[in-house]
Amino acid sequence: QVQLVESGGGLVQPGGSLRLSCAASGSIANINTMGWYRQAPGKQRELVAVITSGGRINYAESVKGRFTISKDIAKNTVYLQMNSLKPEDTAVYYCNVWMIGANNWGQGTQVTVSS
Repeated sequence: QVQLVESGGGLVQPGGSLRLSCAASGSIANINTMGWYRQAPGKQRELVAVITSGGRINYAESVKGRFTISKDIAKNTVYLQMNSLKPEDTAVYYCNVWMIGANNWGQGTQVTVSS
């Protein structure tokens, strides 16, 4: 069993920054990808950014140039640095860790961008 603990969400003004963290613990093995998804009210969950075990990174077009995903392998932690935040970035952000045989989700952390 894998536990994912997210932190770093909150309320920020447009143009501001936040850093999300997601620490994985438990029966961790053979991680394929670590990433972040988000779900805004009334919308489907969507990919924000993902990093593979080999370090390959993919971003949603809407966040390219503003968000940066990174990971600390020793800590089994993935980060999402979010800069130049916009109101349309408001959503619940979910951490995802995909391992062979298991797809794990965090509980979600709210990010609200508003003046």
